[in-house]
Amino acid sequence: MKDAGDLFDQYASAYEQALSVAIAPSGEGREYFAKGRVAWLKHCLDQIKESPRAILDFGCGDGATTPLLLRDLSAEKAVGVDVSEKSLEIARNLHAAVNLQYESMDEFQSWEQMDLAYCNGVFHHIPPARRAEALSLVRRSLRVGGLFSFWENSPWSPATRYVMSRCEFDRDAVLLTPPEARRLLRECGFAVLRTDFRFIFPHALRALRKIEDLVHRLPLGTQYQILCRKIR
Repeated sequence: MKDAGDLFDQYASAYEQALSVAIAPSGEGREYFAKGRVAWLKHCLDQIKESPRAILDFGCGDGATTPLLLRDLSAEKAVGVDVSEKSLEIARNLHAAVNLQYESMDEFQSWEQMDLAYCNGVFHHIPPARRAEALSLVRRSLRVGGLFSFWENSPWSPATRYVMSRCEFDRDAVLLTPPEARRLLRECGFAVLRTDFRFIFPHALRALRKIEDLVHRLPLGTQYQILCRKIR
């Protein structure tokens, strides 16, 4: 995954700006989507009565989502890992705390100690031939029975494809369809619990967003979450 690290080292200082430009047509900022993902994850965890104490943010980038996971899921500890050293430096400077740490993939040693792993928009940057390798790292971090919240951009959404075409660091990305992602997760030792689609309506149509809670099983959103559990 060194290539991804090199890519995001190049964009580390300009990541926020580049992403803001790309998602501008939605009428929302980065924080809106991050909060929405974590809120939906909490909703899913509440339904199955799971309260993770230790959380891994896999591919944390500049670390902006890791504090949200720690706070909104009422966890005791969160660790963000990434292959981009420059992104991790930014994360440490902005967010690190006693119960919130950022480590490189090589530094991470908390194997089989995490209750929940989370990743967003990571796997479309990993070459398909190396995705199983990356998933093995996620699986190894989790205790048996631990959960994995796998978020990806939906290739079935024209809005997703348009936004990604505007984003400099997404130009060589290879998107995964939900069936492809589910198959890969199962092959790597996870049991799929549910698949949900989120973020259908832009800010201009925000009055309709309550509908999203009713149609989350339909492949309409710009992103999807596959919630799964480590079984071996």
